[in-house]
Amino acid sequence: MSEVYASRRNRLRERCNASGSATALISRPANVRYLAGAAPRGAVLLLGRREDVLVCADPPDDRPSEGRPDEALRVHCLRRSGGDPAVAAVGLVVAEGGDSLAVEEHHLTVARHRELRSVAPGLRLADLAAAVEQLRVVKDEEEISCLRIGAEIADQALGELLESILVGRTERHLALELERRLVDHGADGPAFATSVATGPNSGRRGHRPTDRRVEEGDFLSVCLGASYRGYRCEIGRTFVIGTSPADWQIELYDLVFAAQRAGREALAPGAAFRDVDRAARQILDSAGHSEGLPALTGHGVGLEIEEDPQLSPAAMGKLDACVPVTVEPGVHLPGRGGVRIDDTLVVRPEADGGPELLTITTKELLAL
Repeated sequence: MSEVYASRRNRLRERCNASGSATALISRPANVRYLAGAAPRGAVLLLGRREDVLVCADPPDDRPSEGRPDEALRVHCLRRSGGDPAVAAVGLVVAEGGDSLAVEEHHLTVARHRELRSVAPGLRLADLAAAVEQLRVVKDEEEISCLRIGAEIADQALGELLESILVGRTERHLALELERRLVDHGADGPAFATSVATGPNSGRRGHRPTDRRVEEGDFLSVCLGASYRGYRCEIGRTFVIGTSPADWQIELYDLVFAAQRAGREALAPGAAFRDVDRAARQILDSAGHSEGLPALTGHGVGLEIEEDPQLSPAAMGKLDACVPVTVEPGVHLPGRGGVRIDDTLVVRPEADGGPELLTITTKELLAL
């Protein structure tokens, strides 16, 4: 992996040089991990003119599941506890005679930015903007492998839950059990807070589990994800509890399923973000569900659960190959419940079989 991290840093260095900055300070945790490997909490990465340095408040420790920093990096640990690695990194730039530094202004607080200026008032601070996030959009096969394993873990956890008795258990209890099963199967932890929604709560995006108990005839919608070696995936499914689904449940499920399938089939290199969103959204719009639809149909995933690209009506840009995204349309009917179906896929060209589905739990409307 050392060569992979070095290649990523070199690509960023080329961008910095093109914008007139010889050095760059990376402070956003996901970006540090992308360029340097697993690092202690609060660590920053300094892309220097002569060498790259990982600046840490505490030395790295052995974390088998998390990994360690790129061994090719020099690690600089603060001598005093309570110091700010970013401030220490600026000191290293000044000591090398640097006159400019690109920083991630979107991640730095105003107070921290002010402190950096006070340490080196003669240093020109430029905005690195989202340069690292842009590099992270297209994944290499090692990253996709981590996402694939995370998806397998999430599928396993969900499949085991479906085989258990559900009636009478609370949303909160089921969510906690799913998160335990994720860890049991090898996940670092949940990729985000697991959502379990029953009855009138079902189909709500981002629903926080409550003490409502599962009842016969309920829709049960579940959204969970596993984090594996830092990479996060997502899966969402909807089921009916204990009985044959009612006509309205079948109709609503079939509608959301058709929208989700249209979104999946629209994924291809060169497809516009907004066109993928439109493919799913227009099916729900035409059925009279334009009000209350989520702001986006899907989004990128990786070291964070919500990354670029955004698959939304106003999104600009086109998909590339090897970009993992979610497709997650849903409809919620107030007071009745709803349906959400969510998959993680990797954009692949038609010659390679089209979009690669990572989350494979059945999308059939099961009565549990």
